[in-house]
Formats: sequence, C-alpha cells, structure tokens
Amino acid sequence: MDKHFPIGTERLLLRPFIEGDLPDVLKIFGDEEINRFLPWFPLKDMAEAEAFWRERYAPGLPGIRYAICGKKEGVPVGYVNLSAEPPYDLGYDLLKEFWGHGIVTEAARAVVEQARQEGLPYLTATHDRENPGSGGVMRKLGMVYQYSYEERWQPKDIRVVFRLYQMDLDGQERSYRGYWDRNPVHFVEPGLGKE
Repeated sequence: MDKHFPIGTERLLLRPFIEGDLPDVLKIFGDEEINRFLPWFPLKDMAEAEAFWRERYAPGLPGIRYAICGKKEGVPVGYVNLSAEPPYDLGYDLLKEFWGHGIVTEAARAVVEQARQEGLPYLTATHDRENPGSGGVMRKLGMVYQYSYEERWQPKDIRVVFRLYQMDLDGQERSYRGYWDRNPVHFVEPGLGKE
C-alpha cells in the first residue's frame, strides 16, 4: 500500500502528484463547488497548495494517492486515494467540467483492483448524504451501503450525515463498525441496502 506507481486505464493515467502539479493541486482543491463536501476549506493560493501537497501527496506517504490524468494530456483533473489503515477509506473528486463521463468510476475501479492485488481485506467509502452522486459512484463500483452516521466535521465545524459503503475483497462478509461505534447518532436508512 505504500507503493505509488502509475496505473493506466482505457482513458486515464493514475500517477502520484508531483511538486510540478502545484497549480493543478490549487485548481482542484481550491474550487469551492468541488470541495463543498470535503472537510477542508478550499485552498486560496500557491502557498496553501504547497502545504496541502506536502501534507497529503508528497512522496513516501502511506496509502494509494493518485492524480487522475487524461492519458494524452497527463495533467491532473482530480484525485483518487485509498488509506493504508482500516477502514481502508476510498476517496475521490474531479474538476466539475469532467463530471458525468465515468472518469472517477474508471479511476476508482483501477484502485480497487490494486487494493485486491495487494491483499486488502475490504475497503470503505463515505459520502455526505447531500451529495448522492458520490454514492452513485460507490454503487457502480459494487460497494454496498452499510449505515449512516452524524459527525461534526473538522475543520469546517459542521454537522454532516454520512453514508458508509463497503466492499469486501477477500470473500468474507463484514461491516466496518468504527464510525457507528464512535458516533452516537447512527442509523440505517431504508431502501439503501442490497438490491
């Protein structure tokens, strides 16, 4: 999980962010609409972009952390990440001009396959209940809704209801209970389970 090697898909190149990508990091993580459903505030300038890159994307950090690039252009238009520790959280986002073309799903499928090859037992993903499109990506990947929970999200300091989805990669059915146990407001929403 600590390896960061490029992955090619039909349309995409997934590769580590490099320091030369800082203008793209600012564009992706500075967009207010894209970052509306993320815990951090949108980046404002290159200094914040560099600090963000060093904290989250610099070489040597654990987990899978890829820039999503078009194969021809090689320029980052989004990201897909997978944490190295339980709950093996999958995260992604994309510049809005690329929404609706299956790009995040294609990128996330490649990361799921990498996780499977590396022997991860399962992975999870969460989305803000107000952002159902993200849940659509999770379902397209084959992830299954487990439960919802309310959390105070930092540093924005707002209450958010999240939906947790999970995919078991080792054939053992389980449900990651960490968010359920940590957050006193938790529940199962009807109609979101296995179809």
